[in-house]
Order: sequence, then C-alpha cells, then structure tokens
Amino acid sequence: MATLILVRHGRSTANTAGLLAGWTPGVTLDEHGAAQAAALPGRLAGVPLAAAVTSPLQRCAETLAPLLAERPGLPLHTDERIGECHYGDWSGRKLSELSEEPLMRVVQQHPSAAAFPGGESMRAMQTRAVDCVRDWNARIEEEHGSDAVFLMCSHGDIIKSVVADALGMHLDLFQRIHVDPCSVTAIRYTPTRPFLLRLGDTGDFASFAPRAMPAEDKAAEEGGNAVVGGGAGAV
Repeated sequence: MATLILVRHGRSTANTAGLLAGWTPGVTLDEHGAAQAAALPGRLAGVPLAAAVTSPLQRCAETLAPLLAERPGLPLHTDERIGECHYGDWSGRKLSELSEEPLMRVVQQHPSAAAFPGGESMRAMQTRAVDCVRDWNARIEEEHGSDAVFLMCSHGDIIKSVVADALGMHLDLFQRIHVDPCSVTAIRYTPTRPFLLRLGDTGDFASFAPRAMPAEDKAAEEGGNAVVGGGAGAV
C-alpha cells in the first residue's frame, strides 16, 4: 500500500504561550514556526507526492503553504478527521493550570479512559484519525498505485495516536511517543502490517543536547509526563 508522510504543523503561537490550542480559532505559526514551514520543501525535495491532506486548522494550512507554492500542481484535500483533538473546556487554557486538574493524571496514565469535558474522548480521537489514514491509503493506492507517497499535515496527539496504531500499541502507551513541531513521521502500510520508517524527524540533532524549554514543557518532562498537544519543541 501507499507510504504516508505525517507532518506536524510548525511551532504555533499557542505552543510558545503554553496554551492547549485545540480548535481555538486564530492560532497561527509563530516566527520560528514560519521558518520551519519554509524549510519543509527542501526537506522533502525529491520525494514524489501524489497528494496532500490537511487538518482544517490554520496552523496546518500555513505549514503547507511553502510546499504548495513550490508544487502548484499538488492536489490538496482537507479532512476534519485529522483535525486536532476536541479538548472541549480545556481548549485555550494554560497547560500549567491544566496540570492541576484530576483528569490530567488520566490523560497521562490511562488515556483510553480520558474524555475531555465538552469535547471528545481520546479513544474517539484515535479512531477517527486512523479511519482517515486507512481511507486515504486505499484511495491513494487505487488512484496512484502501491508505490505512491502522500502527505498529511496534522497535530501532535493525532500523529502520536496514528503511530501507536501502526505499532500495535495500546492507546494507553501513546504518551511515550513524541513528535516535535514540523517533524516528519513516515509509515508504509502493507497488506499484513504497517512499518514505521521515520518518527518525529526534524533533521536537527541539536535538540538532543541540553536546551532551553518553555516552562510548561520542562515541568511536564521533569514529572515524567507528556506535553498534551505536543509541546513547542526545542527553543
């Protein structure tokens, strides 16, 4: 079957402000995120893309804009199923405040039981995202053949949940996966099993060195927790 390239959107204004954006309108790429997006076409140079599919949120559209400008004939589709998790009442709130909520422990340690007030469950999030990937895999293969490569631009928790499914991991383990802003993850699907070819690749190994981190990300990491929404990456 086709090969899927998953791109997380570039660093956003919500990432740097320590906010859980969700579907909050008006969240854009910050200056660093725009630079990440501008570098994406070069990183994917030589990769023949059959199509691109994007979350409807603005930060994803801005991330793909430089790539589409260099590949004006690339078909672009929007699919709400790879839109960010519906965090409901948590949307737009500071992660530092949310860390005190009793639900955060469930989100971190037992996400398959987590449901956001006024939003959706993490199980529902994963189900719709995986269904979207499977549907597009079948469509791309039918239209372009089994060697085709296509791209999806989405969000941290969405990508992590898709990777967990590809690895046969229970959703309760998906917080062990991390994908930085504008990172590239690649999965090749076959009739019998998927293969994870890349995970969270930014091409920047400097991020492994001691680095400055937003306070919310640092607090989560020191506590052994994942940053809900994916975090801001290295500063």
